[in-house]
Amino acid sequence: MFKAVLFDMDGTLIDTEKYYRIFWPMAMKEFGYDLSDEQVLAMRSLGRPFAPAKLKEWFGQELDYIAVKEKRKELMEACLREKGIEVKPGAFAILKFLRERGILTCVATATDLERTTRYLKQTGLFEYFDKIITATMVKEGKPSPDIYQYACQELGLLPEECLAVEDSPNGVLSAYRAGCKVVLIPDQTSPEEEIRDKVYAILPSLDKIQDLFDAP
Repeated sequence: MFKAVLFDMDGTLIDTEKYYRIFWPMAMKEFGYDLSDEQVLAMRSLGRPFAPAKLKEWFGQELDYIAVKEKRKELMEACLREKGIEVKPGAFAILKFLRERGILTCVATATDLERTTRYLKQTGLFEYFDKIITATMVKEGKPSPDIYQYACQELGLLPEECLAVEDSPNGVLSAYRAGCKVVLIPDQTSPEEEIRDKVYAILPSLDKIQDLFDAP
């Protein structure tokens, strides 16, 4: 059975992916670009160097990715200060269950360490994790396997001993390529056909992960 569970954060543990869907297009609009909803969805969990490369592929090499990203962060942070951050259904239940079972837990996210720590502390989730791993700690972000490989190394485990929990195609690909078993809990879209053969299970909510450990 699995010795650790590795969680993506945005869209998996906390309900923030919907805001990226709003504020990426708004930020792009301020710089004169029209980013479609389909394009935003394709960028979910997309890390460096892939995110800036994708936007420049769509809109031209002159696009200032850093400036656009900073604007998106500014808009989104203002929204989160007003609305707060919602925890995804079943998050506390599964984390308490895993702690009771002595199973290690880790966050593996494309979000930087400062914001990851702040969001997890604001929501009360921080204390449940043994390790916090972010894409800024590795060479390439998702969908490259680097972040999950590094998380496994930090936990002292083999990838096949770890269950990864993701909500988007880029995240699934990252964990799958690292050699982890992947649970998909879809957020924003239905499970994409091209990743169905790469997942161990598709579940409706985080608390249902418990069934994988209780199964005979």
